[in-house]
Amino acid sequence: MAAVAQEIRCSHCGAPVEFKPGELVATCKYCGFTTVIETGQAFTFEHSLLLNSYSEEQVENLVRDWMRSGFMKPGDLAKKSKITEKNLVYLPFWLVSADATTKYKGIFERISPPIVKEGQIQKEYNWLVLAREASGFPTREYNVPLTGKIPYDFRKIEGFAKLLNSEMTRDEALEIAKQQIEALHRFLLQQDIDKIVEANTTINLKQMVYLHAPVWFIKYEYKNNAYQMIVDGATGMVLKGDIPSSKF
Repeated sequence: MAAVAQEIRCSHCGAPVEFKPGELVATCKYCGFTTVIETGQAFTFEHSLLLNSYSEEQVENLVRDWMRSGFMKPGDLAKKSKITEKNLVYLPFWLVSADATTKYKGIFERISPPIVKEGQIQKEYNWLVLAREASGFPTREYNVPLTGKIPYDFRKIEGFAKLLNSEMTRDEALEIAKQQIEALHRFLLQQDIDKIVEANTTINLKQMVYLHAPVWFIKYEYKNNAYQMIVDGATGMVLKGDIPSSKF
C-alpha cells in the first residue's frame, strides 16, 4: 500500500511542499528551498546537484549500446527488446568526505610458525550514503562525478523528473558511513593478516554534502520477460543491468 503524501508550506515562497511519511528533509520544487520537516526550519548544510546529461532518446541509445556489448548477452537482445519505461529520478545522497586510519595488530598464519604483524591502513574517501531507508541501488558501484556538482538549482531539474527527499539525518548518514568504512578496512586487513587481535579505526570528517543526483531507471521486455536497468544520468554509465539468460 503506497504511503500517503503530506504537505507543508515552503517558508521561502509559500508553495506547498509534498513529502511522504519517513522523509526528514524536503525540497520545494517551485523555488528550491530545502526544509527540515520536523522543525520547519531551513536546511543549513550544503545542498548540491549533479546535472543530467541525457535526453530520453539518448538514454535509449545508451541502453541499446549496452545490450549489444558483452559476450554474456543474447545476440538479438538489442534488436528484440522493447523498452517499456524510462524514469529519471533525482536521488538524495549524503556525501561524506573523510580520512580514515585503522591501526591493527594480528597474526599471519600462512607461514610456519605464525608471526605477529602490526600496521595501519590509511585512506581518503568521498563516501556515498543513499539517503533512503530501503533501496536496491548499487551505491558502491556509483562513482560520483564530483567535478560536475553545482549548488542546488531547482531550475536545472527537468519537469518530468521525480525528486526524492532524504529519509535520514546528517548524523544518521555519518554513522552509516563510519560503520561501512570500518567494515571495509577490516575486510582489507584480511589481505595482510589471518587473525585480527585488535583493530582501531579513526575517522576524521572533512566535509558532508547533501547531494541530488540524476539516475535513470529503465525497464525493458525481452521474449515476454521483464528486466530492469539503472543508468547514471550524469555520465551515462550503466550501474546495474539485468541480463537475460543466453539460453533464450
